[in-house]
Amino acid sequence: MSDFCELTYDELLTWVKDRGGKDFQARQLLDWVYGKFTFDWEKMTNIGKDLKAELAQFLKLPTIELVRVQPSDDLETYKFLWKLREGTFVESVLICSDKRRTVCVSSQIGCPAKCAFCASGKQGFVRNLRPAEIVEQVLHINQWLEKKNERVSHIVYMGMGEPLKNYDSVVRSIRILSDEKLLNISERRMTVSTVGIVEGIKRLSGEGLKVNLVLSLHAPNQHIRQKIIPYARKYPLDDIMSAMDDYSKKTKRDITYEYTMIAEINDHPDHAHELAHLLHGRQCTVNLIPYNPVPGLKLNRPDKKAIKNFRTVLFGSKIVNTCRYTKGDDIAAACGQLALQEVQNKEVLPATLAMIK
Repeated sequence: MSDFCELTYDELLTWVKDRGGKDFQARQLLDWVYGKFTFDWEKMTNIGKDLKAELAQFLKLPTIELVRVQPSDDLETYKFLWKLREGTFVESVLICSDKRRTVCVSSQIGCPAKCAFCASGKQGFVRNLRPAEIVEQVLHINQWLEKKNERVSHIVYMGMGEPLKNYDSVVRSIRILSDEKLLNISERRMTVSTVGIVEGIKRLSGEGLKVNLVLSLHAPNQHIRQKIIPYARKYPLDDIMSAMDDYSKKTKRDITYEYTMIAEINDHPDHAHELAHLLHGRQCTVNLIPYNPVPGLKLNRPDKKAIKNFRTVLFGSKIVNTCRYTKGDDIAAACGQLALQEVQNKEVLPATLAMIK
């Protein structure tokens, strides 16, 4: 069986025609799923019995099942726990900010990057998510939002996993979610975060997409970076920065650099000077994320003075930077400190994906 939400518009038209159906029937199916967010063939009232039988036999829908929704105390973020067909779990996060409804999607079960400060890597890597499993995270949350007469407006690939290590599924999901005949979310409202997979960045540069790209930098030099990010041993910082520059040039998109500040590791003013030197002349924003302790990890959060001094150096070097966090934000504290940077209007949203307990 194939996954319904893995099919592009043209692929579904072909699938329906191959079974003696018409174009309008394919469009009806797409309207049920991408317009009405219906995931049960039997509830699609204008679809004939014969086609429903074919659908049930050959196309999977849905591929994920909602287990629970966990709101934050301020009702600005909601964690969605999904059960996959084999019984494993992943999460998404919905961030509500003014009129924006941003969904942070996972792209893998677990994470192969194993960054020193991130909880996701502790459970190890299980597998890549299929395109439909990524697409459906957004569709199911849209179904949930429909009760409030709201819709998803932005998508960020910053949840569990390294998106560029699941390259094909991530790119296919972007194309499906942005297709004007399907969900029709602008590519410019999508953001992909990477720890620095050079070959993936280079491939993405040639896709013709206009998605925003965020680098999880977290260190001002190669020496510190490879201590806290294992992948840095394979991907030298100079090569990563060159690939990011090329992406910015080809797509005309500004770059955001995420920098998790860890006490006595990368939060000294000297580190800020190094960071300013590294980013000098680049059109970018640095998103500073004060580390929030993760159980089992012996790392500490910098104090407010250290954060202020760090930012003072960056401002003095004319490096645009943002820093936003909230006390007791269990979602932001839980996994990897992956803050969301909406590049288009420089709005920073304080949310991340939590590790499944």
